[in-house]
Amino acid sequence: MSTPQRLNRVRRVAPARAIPPLAAALTAVLGAPGAAVADSPSSGKDTTYYISIGDSLAAGYQPDVNKDTHVAYTDQLYAQLKQRQPGLRHIRLGCDGETTASLVKGGTCHYPNARSQLDAAVKALAKHRGHVSYVTIDIGANDILACADDKTGALDQNCVKRAGQAIPKNLARTTQALRQAGTPGIQYAGATYYNPFLAQWLRGAAEQQAAERSVGLVKSANAAISQLYAAAGFKVADVAGAFASDDINPDSLPGYGEVPANVATICRLTWACTMQDPHANPLGHKVMACAFAAVLPQGARDACVNRPKTRGSLAKAGS
Repeated sequence: MSTPQRLNRVRRVAPARAIPPLAAALTAVLGAPGAAVADSPSSGKDTTYYISIGDSLAAGYQPDVNKDTHVAYTDQLYAQLKQRQPGLRHIRLGCDGETTASLVKGGTCHYPNARSQLDAAVKALAKHRGHVSYVTIDIGANDILACADDKTGALDQNCVKRAGQAIPKNLARTTQALRQAGTPGIQYAGATYYNPFLAQWLRGAAEQQAAERSVGLVKSANAAISQLYAAAGFKVADVAGAFASDDINPDSLPGYGEVPANVATICRLTWACTMQDPHANPLGHKVMACAFAAVLPQGARDACVNRPKTRGSLAKAGS
């Protein structure tokens, strides 16, 4: 896959706040800017585009190197799509720390001649009208992370309720803008959330209860955004299902013994259990890419016929 050329975009870094490691990381899960366009020798009418929108997952942030990388699910999905569409180029807009509100209004990352990530995406759709094949999005986790207590990581339920009202409103505005700016032939897909809070299960009885409560919260959020995406004509990439978020059958996790399968899976596919950071690791990004590929045209699914194995050891720094 060719190396993206970064556009001259400036990231505005917000003051750090003392939040628990897992919550802090999840804030990043949703952040690392990078408006990038992949190089391609193709030009003219054979050139088509894939626009990726979202937070730090879309940007490929990895905590072991503390920067955005090209292990991002967006990059891996692009590589799969490009196999069948050699002229495909990737417009990469993911932004660290992005929320559903900032994606619409701006203020987290800066884009040339655009007031927000959504505005940048809409303008890209207009500029390449008739030549955009795919648009993908993941967004919303930072909205919930803002509700986490700085010291304990406990979620303020009133805050969560407000976030539960804001996320659908902002996401509806986003999907509507993208559909209006696009053309009928575009394949749109949005992701459900995996649940990094499950990693708390490894810390003891009280944390196990918190982890169990998080299952219902994330499941409810995923149901709501799935309905919203479907109503907007977006395919739904079942990232939550790919991460076995609701599977409580026993599984074996090295160093811990028998744990619920959803806990074991979150440890294998993210950095939540080794670095207290909820970002997906390279294997987790591959699983996410396959979740998107599963709802896109047949050609994109070839690399995912044999799904990446999620059993094995925990993620380790540098792996």
